[in-house]
Amino acid sequence: MPRFTYDRPADYLDAAREMAGSGHPTLARLLAEEAADRTSDLDAAARIRAEFPGRSLRQEG
Repeated sequence: MPRFTYDRPADYLDAAREMAGSGHPTLARLLAEEAADRTSDLDAAARIRAEFPGRSLRQEG
């Protein structure tokens, strides 16, 4: 089984788009949130979140 590494925001964003395209919107949103969090450009982070609309799905303790 291949092992994937996510080192860049683009890796998370690519995975988010793949999950959205394969019918997994919840996972897509979580991956997009991670991509946005790892993006230093605030405008780019806002665009990422806008591409995957909805409320945050994270469960933070």
